[in-house]
Amino acid sequence: MWPGLSVRLEGRIVTLEPLSREHEEGLLRAAADERIWRFMVTTDPEEWLRATFAEAEAEVRAPFVVVAGGAPVGSTSYMSLAPEHLRLEIGSTWMNPSTWGTGANAEAKLLLLRHAFEVLGCRRVEFKTEARNERARGALAALPARFEGIHRKHMLVRGGERRDSAWYAVVDDEWPEVKAALEARLERGPSAR
Repeated sequence: MWPGLSVRLEGRIVTLEPLSREHEEGLLRAAADERIWRFMVTTDPEEWLRATFAEAEAEVRAPFVVVAGGAPVGSTSYMSLAPEHLRLEIGSTWMNPSTWGTGANAEAKLLLLRHAFEVLGCRRVEFKTEARNERARGALAALPARFEGIHRKHMLVRGGERRDSAWYAVVDDEWPEVKAALEARLERGPSAR
């Protein structure tokens, strides 16, 4: 595993904690809303959790629990880890709808991006989402992450459904501008998101 990858990251709205078995019950409560799973690779939160723990144990993914008000409200991960290329992906992100529009997702992205670029020394951070997921695509464009295209028939998800994936990225040259934009958005508050 990439040294220093999986650490607690604290913001004003959310804290990101490395996933542990202690989070399991709270995460499943936060994951109970079916709207979360519309565009995820599975529609079953328990299946998602089993796979997430397995990938963490195999050291191919560093999952975080998004905590707000002392309780889990979602999850996000470092994945597609390529330390030899100073590259990783932020993905498998979901948030309970109670957090939508609150800045929780924007701050989680800021915390992960800042850690990736300023601590881990990444040159590139990637994101991919279901091409039909307008909410996620809007959030990525608002970072702003650069849209890099659609990978057609990229994955089989949700029991065999074909998924086209929209790819986005932020590179180290763009990070200062992205960081400033995210910090300004968070400073303005929820109405600015």
